[in-house]
Amino acid sequence: MSEHTYQYEVKMTCGGCSGAVSRALDKLKGQGVESYEVSLEKQEVIVRGTAEYEFVLEKIKKTGKEVVSGRTVS
Repeated sequence: MSEHTYQYEVKMTCGGCSGAVSRALDKLKGQGVESYEVSLEKQEVIVRGTAEYEFVLEKIKKTGKEVVSGRTVS
């Protein structure tokens, strides 16, 4: 499977919000997510790995945070 990089714009208002997203993505390590970056300042989440776009999107949405947009970067 080829590796992808996804960028999601996620509404996060505090450190607790970004922490919730980080914890959700941390659970996906070994399930197709190799690495991720969560930026409260930029309101974005970058995910690298072999996981499918929709799979990662659903896991972020389950945190209760609004995903404004998302795209495949590479």
